[in-house]
Amino acid sequence: MSTQAVPPPVVNARRVTTQTLQEMKAARIPIAALTAYDYTLARILDAAGIDVILVGDSASNVMAGHETTLPITLDQMIYHAQCVVRAVRRALVVVDLPFGSYQGNPNEALASAIRVMKEAGAHAVKLEGGKPILEAVERIVTAGIPVMGHLGLTPQSIYRFGTYKVRAQEPEEAEQLRRDAKLLEEAGCFALVLEKIPAELAREVTASLRIPTIGIGAGVHCDGQILVLHDMLGLTTDFNPRFVRRYARLAETITEAVQHYVQDVRQRAFPSPEESY
Repeated sequence: MSTQAVPPPVVNARRVTTQTLQEMKAARIPIAALTAYDYTLARILDAAGIDVILVGDSASNVMAGHETTLPITLDQMIYHAQCVVRAVRRALVVVDLPFGSYQGNPNEALASAIRVMKEAGAHAVKLEGGKPILEAVERIVTAGIPVMGHLGLTPQSIYRFGTYKVRAQEPEEAEQLRRDAKLLEEAGCFALVLEKIPAELAREVTASLRIPTIGIGAGVHCDGQILVLHDMLGLTTDFNPRFVRRYARLAETITEAVQHYVQDVRQRAFPSPEESY
């Protein structure tokens, strides 16, 4: 856990937009992003001053218990996004388009993005991949919908990779990532997630782009950082990659609280006379 002083929460700050992120990159102010999937936690994150909330398809893992992100549907993503958007007053809310909702063709991708924007009230969508999805990105951007890109380890392609190891370590894959980053920028992406790639490559890509990069397992030189909220808070205990820092141990705290509650109920110590009518 970090021992540095915690800054005060952001109060009455202006709404974060895609332009805000561009200004933060220019001013070298690191962007803080986290995932969220429900109203209660999104409200806390927003009040605490987070810049970007990603309604990630990682909900498939941490909320629904699936092994991968692939099973979650567009309808389910819209539901989670609706919950988050209701809570947020400041942060930029970005929503993952789930597997199968945009890879087929650009028109399908646009239809999916429109549903997310209209039904959930999201501020932007995120797509995984490089050159193969460029037409989809361009189609969505042309319709006026902001798109965040995602390169490196792309979890929706995990069965193609066959492993969660660091990506772009070999020169050929690293060069492809550089090209894809430029292509996504030219296609109109407002930001780019770089996941689980060498820190030096992330530094190089970040310096080469006009748009901000958001790293996860990509070193300190990205324009911002993101973690899955449940990992950062220590709610998940069986996922321990080296890039995750636990800022709390809530699984332990909640377990102790529930055990205490069970004990009080068994002993008829709860409710007390003061807690009864």
